[in-house]
Amino acid sequence: MFNIQNYSKQNIKNDILSGALVAVALVPEAIAFSFIAGVSPVVGLYAAFIIGLITSLLGGKPGMISGATGSVAVVFVSLGLWVKQHYPDLDTQALSMMVLHYILITSIIAGLIQIAIGLLKMGKFIRLVPQPALFGFVNGLAIVIALAQLPFLAPANMDQYSSWMDIIKASFAENYMMYIIIAVTMATMQFLPKVSKAVPAGLVAIVVITLVVYFGHIDTKTVGDLADLSHVSFPHFVMPDLSVLMSVESLKVILPTALIVALVGLIESLLTLSVLDEMGGKRGSGNKECVALGVGNTTAGLFGGMAGCAMIGQSVINFTSGGLGRLSSFTAAILLIILVVSFSDVISAIPIAVLVGIMFMVSIGTFEFSSLKRIKHMPKADAFVLVTVTIITIFFDLAVAVIAGIIISALVFAWEHAKIFSHTSMEGNKKIYELDGPLFFGSVTSFNEQFDVENDPKEVVIDFKKARVMDSSGAEAIDALTEKYKKAGKKLTLRHLSEDCKKTLKSAGPFCTYEEDDPTYKVATNV
Repeated sequence: MFNIQNYSKQNIKNDILSGALVAVALVPEAIAFSFIAGVSPVVGLYAAFIIGLITSLLGGKPGMISGATGSVAVVFVSLGLWVKQHYPDLDTQALSMMVLHYILITSIIAGLIQIAIGLLKMGKFIRLVPQPALFGFVNGLAIVIALAQLPFLAPANMDQYSSWMDIIKASFAENYMMYIIIAVTMATMQFLPKVSKAVPAGLVAIVVITLVVYFGHIDTKTVGDLADLSHVSFPHFVMPDLSVLMSVESLKVILPTALIVALVGLIESLLTLSVLDEMGGKRGSGNKECVALGVGNTTAGLFGGMAGCAMIGQSVINFTSGGLGRLSSFTAAILLIILVVSFSDVISAIPIAVLVGIMFMVSIGTFEFSSLKRIKHMPKADAFVLVTVTIITIFFDLAVAVIAGIIISALVFAWEHAKIFSHTSMEGNKKIYELDGPLFFGSVTSFNEQFDVENDPKEVVIDFKKARVMDSSGAEAIDALTEKYKKAGKKLTLRHLSEDCKKTLKSAGPFCTYEEDDPTYKVATNV
């Protein structure tokens, strides 16, 4: 929770103004994501308000904006298709309500999963995402944000055009005024902060251009063209039809979908938190964010809203506009619902092109251009991870992209460290093997290649002072090697193993010496 006493007048002004800018920018996004999920725009608007309000108060990062998002909405598409296939006899209105109930129930379950993950302190696992994967995520998401604006510029009857060049020409011909507005908006956001930062440049662009378009009777697409907002009311409690949970077939589609929604939401939220940490230098709490998002999604499902997560675009808008405290995200959520309910005519008059221009600038600001310079100097494996995560984020799915980046990085790490070396010397009649490197499943083969059991003398010492046994595979390799020396009738001594390793060993245990400077690390086992 935020304490208003900790705010200076400048903080309050910046947070309220940036929150107002974000509130306006949230409206078309929430409507668009509702259309993606196949539900009424009201569902996305309620989600943006409820999730945004709860995460602003309970979330792990002050100023981070959460609401209905495209990455989560896309998951609901397959759920809606399944419902339509299994209820073919329902009329259009009844079918829409059935799809809504399935989405609400899925959102509630997804929220409960996220709460459990937060309470189990599993949010820290976001630290496993390597920096190249984070760069790839940010770059991919920046491109996705930009591509998401293109449908607003598409010409009517696109099917009649045979090539992309024809589509582009038709787009300029039909929407030339939108291109002009977009250019003016982007110029305002680029150059106004150099003159004055008293008011967020995006908010100035929205107010001024909306007034010019309205009083100048300029013909261009507005928010009102996306949806009729005249009948939106404040959210109220809605009990989803829980009877669908009585069906095994329904559970088979709801539970996996809820799990995917939960994971996609958490990954995008925690990565957004990491991006803002990098921009601001202050570290947020991943576990608090997990719990807050879960509470938000569960509450949204009970009040007619679909699940969502953090929105990197709006979060960056808020951050760069000076909204660094919880008051900014709180203001955004409250103003959003007030604007939609009480000032729907004003919101409906805002040109879509202004919001598209703002999102284009967000896309440019989000893209990590420094990574293009770094990629030349990165190890090839890191560069491959960066490019792969970027491509998967654009063409497939955020969660898949991040998981793929982690797996590729882990495999590369294992491959690069899959060697252990030995330095041999003689102490009288004893042959000393001094090992250097990690001993784990990936380096077992290299470990076995170091020894010449058949030709070694009668007394052999293996010194692990500069080596480390990482897992049970390493311990089993030591046991197997010990058996070989035992069968060859040779005396083997093992030095400098940790107490934990000695307890793990079976055959080799009696051959260990106990040194005063034995290490104390733990060995990962399968138990």
